[in-house]
Amino acid sequence: MLAPRDTSTREVKSLDGLWRFSLDPDRRGRADTWNVGLPLKTREVPVPASYNDLFPDGDVHDYVGEVWYELTTVVPARWDGSRIVLRFGSATHHATVWVNGIETVEHHGGYTPFEADVTEVVRLGEMNRIVVAVDNVLNWHTLPPGYVEDTEDGPRQRYFHDFFNYAGLHRSVVLYTTPQSYFADVFVSTSRAGDSGSVSYELQIAGAALEGHEIRAILRDAMGAEVAGATGTAGTMLVEHAHLWKPGEGYLYQLSLELVTSSGSVVDTYSLPIGIRTVEVRGSEFLINGEPFYFRGFGKHEDSPVRGKGHDNAIMVHDFALLEWMGANSFRTSHYPYAEEVLDYADRHGVVVIDETPGVGLNLVLGAMLVPGLSKPTFSEETINRATQEAHREALRELVLRDRNHPSVVLWSIANEPESDSDGSRQYFAPLVEEARSLDATRPVGFVNVMFAPPEKDVISDLFDVLMLNRYYGWYVNTGDLRGAERALEGELRAWVAKHEKPIIMTEYGADTLAGIHSTRAVPWSEEYQVELLEMSHRVFDRIDAVVGEHIWNFADFATAPSVGRVDGNKKGVFTRDRNPKAAAHSSGGAGMTRRAETWWLSRSARAD
Repeated sequence: MLAPRDTSTREVKSLDGLWRFSLDPDRRGRADTWNVGLPLKTREVPVPASYNDLFPDGDVHDYVGEVWYELTTVVPARWDGSRIVLRFGSATHHATVWVNGIETVEHHGGYTPFEADVTEVVRLGEMNRIVVAVDNVLNWHTLPPGYVEDTEDGPRQRYFHDFFNYAGLHRSVVLYTTPQSYFADVFVSTSRAGDSGSVSYELQIAGAALEGHEIRAILRDAMGAEVAGATGTAGTMLVEHAHLWKPGEGYLYQLSLELVTSSGSVVDTYSLPIGIRTVEVRGSEFLINGEPFYFRGFGKHEDSPVRGKGHDNAIMVHDFALLEWMGANSFRTSHYPYAEEVLDYADRHGVVVIDETPGVGLNLVLGAMLVPGLSKPTFSEETINRATQEAHREALRELVLRDRNHPSVVLWSIANEPESDSDGSRQYFAPLVEEARSLDATRPVGFVNVMFAPPEKDVISDLFDVLMLNRYYGWYVNTGDLRGAERALEGELRAWVAKHEKPIIMTEYGADTLAGIHSTRAVPWSEEYQVELLEMSHRVFDRIDAVVGEHIWNFADFATAPSVGRVDGNKKGVFTRDRNPKAAAHSSGGAGMTRRAETWWLSRSARAD
């Protein structure tokens, strides 16, 4: 699925703004034909945004079930003769869409786009009504999983991941056009040899008959000069003296595609930014363009006050600026695919991304800490089963097909902290690893290992290319005992090195910290303790050559379900939720980083100067 773009043959109309909105606690909307038009007495909500925090109303914040959105918009009369498509960046977690009362598309999964050809149902030059029912319910077969608990006060959503279950239309909604014959998809891969690079492409074309049509592919550099070309639905273009996409230097070429008739008329055009770079795992090294790369950055969340998980360009730009201020070169899209605008920005600015599916909460031992009293096996016919696996496969497929042309994306993460020490876990994940490799053989594949599955217990890490570890020595274990934590962390990392010759990325480590809590000695929850725990972790990483990356958990505090272990959310950020720095935000940009991370950052800064 190609991202919508304005070209000489295509036009995009944004539908972002205020939409009418209604809760449906009695699930009367479908029976009362809300798909034709919502009741007159409704609220207005912004799109994109989560709806949960918009109103000072607990019934909205904790709502479980379907909500309804409605917008009326004019479809331009000049679009007559074009194919017209309605596209949603995401709807969390299940959506059904009607246009002028006619159902046009249904989608499961809350973090990837979906669309419908609405050419035959819209009325050109007139007002058209778009109605969307969005359901936030999680069950055993959704990704992430969960279940609904019936209580005297109504349904209560339970889930096994440690971030709030925000819901709504979180990303942009657009109408766009294509010609009747059009480019439907393209997959681009790049390679390099010496100072030359190559760009290979494979095209999918759809629509009307294409007899006598020609396909032209033209590659232009950042100044617009043509550097290579090819014809046909697949081809390879050689670029001499290629300017590589590098961490810290997001150099992009433009791949322009043209569908042309035998008489020379252009039927469709589409342009795609391309970064020429290679990714490789060799032994315990992670290589970008043949050079060892050291990941330095954070796990993040799409999370901010009021907006929840709604995409906001101002928040995005500010977050990237803070990453640069701290010398970060990378982040993980924990624990779901982020908005496409985020990856576009990372492409342009040379920021490296670990791209993760919504495969979080697949561990009921860990889930029991968030849902007291839960006592079920993770993998069973009643809980995580084949239907969940199929939902996971589809989420993985949609992630890879959406993001595989982004040079910033260097690694697919299939899941975060799943159960990985049982026969059920291997049966569940082995087919998903095969699926990831079949969808994209150009990138390594990994998953994020939980602390309950150390090297002597884990049974799936051999399936993957990279070890990604979440470890909380000094916080959940060895609490307040940083000397003991240092010995335990180093001991486990050396055990991983002995078991697998793979690069290790520390994808989570850190401590909850309340901004403004200080102590003359480092005690848990104080800013001083967070600083010292991070410094302890970095000393250990420096002693383990196989460690090729460090992602502090977390970039910023974020919202969670309420619990006695969470003080207004998770406080492991080095920034507060509204992006004010804690002490660690200053120290992590200097002496707090590992020697290898500091060397990478200083060399990158020298190149920039």
